[in-house]
Amino acid sequence: MPTLCVTQITSWGIVYYAFPVLNPQITTATGWPAGATAAAFSAALLVSAVAGIRVGRIIDRHGPRTVMTMGSVVGVLSILIVASAPNLPVFIAGWLLAGLAMAGTFYQPAFAALTRWWAPDHVRALTIVTLAGGLASTVFAPLTAALADHLSWRAAYAALALVLAVVTIPAHAFALRAPWPEPQISTAPPTSGGTGQVARTRPFWMLAATLTLSAFTVSAAIIALVPLMAERGYTSTQAAWALGLGGAGQTLGRTLYATLARHTSPTSRTVTLVALGALTTAALALTPGPYALLVALSVAAGTVRGNLTLLQATAVTDRWGTTHYGRISGLLAAPATTAAAIAPFAGAVLVAPLGGYPQLFIALAAVSTAACITALKTTPAKVASSQS
Repeated sequence: MPTLCVTQITSWGIVYYAFPVLNPQITTATGWPAGATAAAFSAALLVSAVAGIRVGRIIDRHGPRTVMTMGSVVGVLSILIVASAPNLPVFIAGWLLAGLAMAGTFYQPAFAALTRWWAPDHVRALTIVTLAGGLASTVFAPLTAALADHLSWRAAYAALALVLAVVTIPAHAFALRAPWPEPQISTAPPTSGGTGQVARTRPFWMLAATLTLSAFTVSAAIIALVPLMAERGYTSTQAAWALGLGGAGQTLGRTLYATLARHTSPTSRTVTLVALGALTTAALALTPGPYALLVALSVAAGTVRGNLTLLQATAVTDRWGTTHYGRISGLLAAPATTAAAIAPFAGAVLVAPLGGYPQLFIALAAVSTAACITALKTTPAKVASSQS
């Protein structure tokens, strides 16, 4: 577990959170359109969504060690390609490769590993690792901004790639060597008919829709927070700190999830957390300042994001058990990750016709509100009958 804590911070911090900090410098230095660079990042997330289904199946059968080690190697190579890209097509190719690294190193493979290794106490294990992962932006957004103040964006990415190599490759290769256990019998409702039958049920599709709409809002808001604050006259360093402290909010939120899970049903906490996501997104849209209040709202939004991460991590076991966790979770995560992939590009395209970043955040809050409606229909029939 300590290994995954460290590698989640490092992988998310470098492969994901460095981009929104460096992207303004990338577009200024290269002349590449912001929409094009955002599209490259979106493409990486899309590749991650598709590859994640296969990754889940491999981990179910063989465990996480090989997948996560190779994911780290690919991650280092992809960031080096991005850093040295002489033109936009090579830059895009680097991010497409980074998508494979995301599928092999981000939360989905870590969640599959923890759910099997730590069952039935997997919620505690998931909470601890995501508590650490929530610090990724807190550590790496300000660090990336500091590197960008003294280095070119290319040199900053090269330095971050070195950190990624030193920290994550040996950690995944040598620490994830525990025997891969057989899945334990779950106390959740049985998944009669297996993965295919679960994936054809209405609650599965409603849950997928809820997580997809919510992921779109979260991803777009994270990438758009820095330009939102720049539009309001704040410096890139101030914006990076607001983004980073939002990561601290994620850590805070995850300390609360176990208590929330004990006192709420899966459906009620899904509705509540998605509604809070809509509220904090709207608040960021409607609040021009002062800076301290914007930081507080970023922390509040991060608190909600932290809970949403654990909500997705436990959604399968809460409803259908652990037997096919990797496969069902991969299917559930694919549309959500696809939405998260599209969101940065969609935000960059929509901001002009909408009239600015505050209006974009209002639109994102509306998307989260729609997710609240679908969340009401995410209770499987067997769970509903057992609670009635």
